[in-house]
Amino acid sequence: MSPSDPQPEPPAPTAEPESGPPADAPAPEASAPEASASDAPPKASWVVVTALSSAQFVMVLDSTVMNVSISQVVEDLDTTVSAMQAAITFYTLTMAALMLVGAKLGDVWGRLRAFVIGAIIYAVGSLTTALSPNIAVLFTGWSVIEGVGAVLVIPAIAALIADNYEGRQRVTAFAMIGAASGAAVAAGPLIGGFLTTYASWRYVFIGEVVVMAIVVLFARRIADRHEPVRVRIDVLSVLLSSAGLIAVVLGMLQSKTWGWIIPLQSPEIGGVEIAPLGVSLTAWLVIAGVGLLAWFGLRQRRLIESGREPFLDVRLLRIGRLRSGLTSLGAQYAVTAGLFFMVPVYLQMTLGLDALETGLRIFPLSVSLILFSFAGTRLSTRWSPKRIVVIGQVVLAAAGVLLLASVDEELRQLAFSVGMFIAGAALGLLASQLGNVNMSSVGPEKSSEVGGMQGVFQNLGSSLGTALIGSMLISALATSFSGGVAASDLPGDVRTAVAEATSEGVELVPASTVAEIGTDAGLSDDDAAELTRVYGDAQLQALRVAFVGLIAIALLALLLSRRIPDEVEGRASPRAGRDGTEPGEPGEPEAPEEPEAPDEPEGTVPQEIEERP
Repeated sequence: MSPSDPQPEPPAPTAEPESGPPADAPAPEASAPEASASDAPPKASWVVVTALSSAQFVMVLDSTVMNVSISQVVEDLDTTVSAMQAAITFYTLTMAALMLVGAKLGDVWGRLRAFVIGAIIYAVGSLTTALSPNIAVLFTGWSVIEGVGAVLVIPAIAALIADNYEGRQRVTAFAMIGAASGAAVAAGPLIGGFLTTYASWRYVFIGEVVVMAIVVLFARRIADRHEPVRVRIDVLSVLLSSAGLIAVVLGMLQSKTWGWIIPLQSPEIGGVEIAPLGVSLTAWLVIAGVGLLAWFGLRQRRLIESGREPFLDVRLLRIGRLRSGLTSLGAQYAVTAGLFFMVPVYLQMTLGLDALETGLRIFPLSVSLILFSFAGTRLSTRWSPKRIVVIGQVVLAAAGVLLLASVDEELRQLAFSVGMFIAGAALGLLASQLGNVNMSSVGPEKSSEVGGMQGVFQNLGSSLGTALIGSMLISALATSFSGGVAASDLPGDVRTAVAEATSEGVELVPASTVAEIGTDAGLSDDDAAELTRVYGDAQLQALRVAFVGLIAIALLALLLSRRIPDEVEGRASPRAGRDGTEPGEPGEPEAPEEPEAPDEPEGTVPQEIEERP
């Protein structure tokens, strides 16, 4: 910790700087005021994590609110759902592509300075969004300006937590950050639905401006132990990483429209479909993106070998616990994003609930996520991080099974509520561990880079989760609907007309909309009702298929967590004192210095980024 932060126990008298006084020796009267002050509750410490958690809450809340407010935004700005989808997609792309740049600027400017600048930019973007008269201004304010602000704020949050906290406090602080993220994801539909229904979606973004302004005011209480460094940012590395991530994410997000391999609704230029060699553009974008990212990795190795500063020290990925922590984090966000895509689709499109009712159904997840984020912290005194993470992943898969069982024409309320509650519990357990696992894998000098990597994996996980689950949903809907129409009692000419109309895919709409479309197309009431029944059955089947995909991702995460360590630095051990400090930390005799290690052989992980014990 920095000197300005509260210490876990009174400092040792200066007369015995190395070993400290005996444990039972009374403190000199002259030092009583100092002892009293240091024993006081760490008010500044919790102000710091409250400010950082508030920023994290706003970052995550933003996109969830927009998702449930789309219909009202479309009406207010006289735009289309497709235009709103483009804005949402570009917001994700901005963060995924520039997250590493934001982390690097944190090294160059200093983490606190980057955090404050990012918070101000984000507030400007939120204000622009709140006042936007049309989709172009909203796109600029939300997708671009807010996205740029977020990539400066998000990496700095993790690094500043590591700078301001140690030991048990760091574990608790990371749990609070995780709880803020999960609570924002869960509360976003509720907040957005309430304000959109009873006031306006614009008030959400005005509220974000107020919160970020308060965060900036309290930023002076945040310590930054990292000195800014003079670093030359490699432009080619920026272009390669940004283009690679954009290609992968864009391909995944558009897969439900373009198809994965077989072209569906391919984009056109001059009336010519873009599907090289008869293969969907999605596949080509993903292949190109992976190739660019591989080139990026080679570029970083060459920079390191030539003695120049890499854009990202890719040697960090050789650290097993960090690699496991990051991939587990990505899987967690993939499941979370998929879940919060599927649940509103089911509740609103199939059951006909509005945004506020949807938020109320999600509320049990919000409560359990917060509770189990802190429960996971307490469990960490007895259980290893790996055990807690594995339990969380298994429980998350079990929650998926319960939610799958709840999918029907009428909501099976008990199964759904229990499923949402234990899903929140699982996400809370994961949130309580993974941030600390990642940040404790490296020293403070590399924490900003790891913070940026966490942001990349979070956004990639969210994008891939939504894209994969959405693609499964739309594909299953088209297949089930086509099969249902072919096997239905509809007249032959109607079956043929429906098959032609849906040859390039089926849109996800409420069943009532299908009835209106059928009536407008001249179908009899009986035929329109039959078409609606077939579509409703296909929709339920598609939802079940997508939930199975969600369960599969949760189970796959088990394979990614095998290198999560049994102990993480900062975790209290049986040897620790009541304040959580370990031998060698303040208040204990310092361990003798180890002799300097010889130079590492080429190709090994350098000592400064070696896995921490």
